[in-house]
Amino acid sequence: MTPPEEIAAGPILLRRWRAEDAPALNLAILDSFEHLHPWMPWAAERPSLEQTEEVIAKPGDDFLYGMFSDGEVAGGCGLHWRRGLNVLEIGYWVALRHARKGYARAAAGALTEAALALPGIERVEIRCDEANEASAAVPRSLGYRLDRVEPDAVLAPAETGRSMVWVKERLPPGDRGLSNP
Repeated sequence: MTPPEEIAAGPILLRRWRAEDAPALNLAILDSFEHLHPWMPWAAERPSLEQTEEVIAKPGDDFLYGMFSDGEVAGGCGLHWRRGLNVLEIGYWVALRHARKGYARAAAGALTEAALALPGIERVEIRCDEANEASAAVPRSLGYRLDRVEPDAVLAPAETGRSMVWVKERLPPGDRGLSNP
């Protein structure tokens, strides 16, 4: 029960990270550090190449993907087992030079489809801080439902401690989401 190694996502390709991606990934993070630091707890400090290599080598149970645009690292995303057995959470970030091109939306849309195609997955969640308007625009544009806003730990400098929880659920068999008038 694993999603594909590669996923075509419109203008980008999602591909599981490989060891040889570490230098390009590290450079993308370092070049985008000021952009990522306010919102990403994992961007508390500038990572060394060795730290980036470790993340790629040991993803744990998560499915971590690179976003690639014309072979260049444009960001990263993943499916995470943080919310229970039948739920996957999507996370994403975009390198500064690729921001505002729709890559986060393309990645989250493709990962949503891949997650809900897995046997046993009933729900996909996207969580972001209430103040992170750019991140919240992604699930909104993909038809996710805002399930709730809940208190959360402040783990990055710009966070408010209130997280929006966006949800998309598997449709019952035969239901295409159409309503009868």
